[in-house]
Amino acid sequence: MRLGRRVVAIASTLALAISGLTYDAQAGGGGGGSDEGIRGITPITTVYTYGQKVSAVAVEYGAPVNPRELDNSTFSVQDTSYNFRFNPIEDLPKLTDRTVTRTYVNDTAATRADHRSVRGRYVIVELDPDQNAGWTVIVSKCPTFMCTVKVNPDLPTRVTQRKAVHGQPALGLGKGPVLAKATPNTSRKVTAQAVNQLVDEFRYGSYLSGGMVLPYHYHLPKNYDPAKKYPLMVVLPGHGMGWDGDNSLVQVAADIPATAWLQPEWTGSTEDVIVLAPQHQRVGGPAEADLLVKLLDQFAKDFAVDQRRVYATTVSYGSQLLWNAYAKRPDLFAGGLVTGGFAVNADQAKAIAAAEIPLWVTHGVHDHLLNISLARTTRTLLQDAYAARGKTPEQTAALLHYVEYDDAAFSLPDYHAAYGPTYEDGSALRWLLKQRKP
Repeated sequence: MRLGRRVVAIASTLALAISGLTYDAQAGGGGGGSDEGIRGITPITTVYTYGQKVSAVAVEYGAPVNPRELDNSTFSVQDTSYNFRFNPIEDLPKLTDRTVTRTYVNDTAATRADHRSVRGRYVIVELDPDQNAGWTVIVSKCPTFMCTVKVNPDLPTRVTQRKAVHGQPALGLGKGPVLAKATPNTSRKVTAQAVNQLVDEFRYGSYLSGGMVLPYHYHLPKNYDPAKKYPLMVVLPGHGMGWDGDNSLVQVAADIPATAWLQPEWTGSTEDVIVLAPQHQRVGGPAEADLLVKLLDQFAKDFAVDQRRVYATTVSYGSQLLWNAYAKRPDLFAGGLVTGGFAVNADQAKAIAAAEIPLWVTHGVHDHLLNISLARTTRTLLQDAYAARGKTPEQTAALLHYVEYDDAAFSLPDYHAAYGPTYEDGSALRWLLKQRKP
């Protein structure tokens, strides 16, 4: 009789296991109690051509999740349709549905390059990168008719769990215990600070001289070796990304020119590059350029910079800093990429031509902030300066690349943002990294 009861007990346990109602001890506990419900939601961001946006969310549970019970309809995500380039700040609370592209399980609040599930407590919900939604950069301050921008510290992203989420089943059979029931009528706010891919890897620094401070962020290679020498890419941002006391790191997040140099898919190269992104004070080109040059001299002493390969890339206002820096210290630079910028003046053009600094200049034909005539003036003055030094048109063309972009070249209709088609094409990036000082 006692033996029969034991057989019945064993059989009952196996039946429960097979039905998925018991929980594998290695999975982290039983199927109820403290393991139930969503534990947290972490936004994950990526910098695309025209800036940072929420590219995924990580939904955390109390125990490892069964990935076989997930699909792209398990969750829905809503996010802001606001874009600081086109919308008033009043549009920030207006949400739109995001397109879910992948859903899988990970052991940390991060995306995976292979998009495959591993044992873990986080469901990663990836979102369509081409959708015009989920931007994180917002207007910061408008002390004059010109505003600054910052990364939004309070993202409006919301997540709805539309289907039940199950834990890992015992013996690998069945659905597994319910970790969280479906709540299709409940949208949840994010509960954790964003995981900002690449942006979080930048370190903060500041340079002080003559009562002026120049804040900056920089990125060293993953396996940085001070015994080696690395090319340095100096990224000079637009006016709106200047320091306003409340917008740290926006010069890295607001558009692609800082993070692109860390990604082979943008540069076409696996070479390690040090990236330095100063955040100017918007007090005028000459004063800021003087501070920039001093920073570069100090930075090259502090880090393993190949001084034959110091480059600069600019967006809009940043061109003024570069033209002044070239005129002040042309010996510093091996080349430059100027997008949607101001015009060089005659004296600056002479200094550039004398040093034979290779340049790639791009501009939108219908730039609504800086007219195309400014870029054409730059081209003319530089061509004239090279001609005055006896350079043939062919020799000048090797030193000065000039590209105008029609509207169709822009994947987002901000025709001032010439860095968009410039970086998406990639030719200028590959060209710039090949330049060397004699």
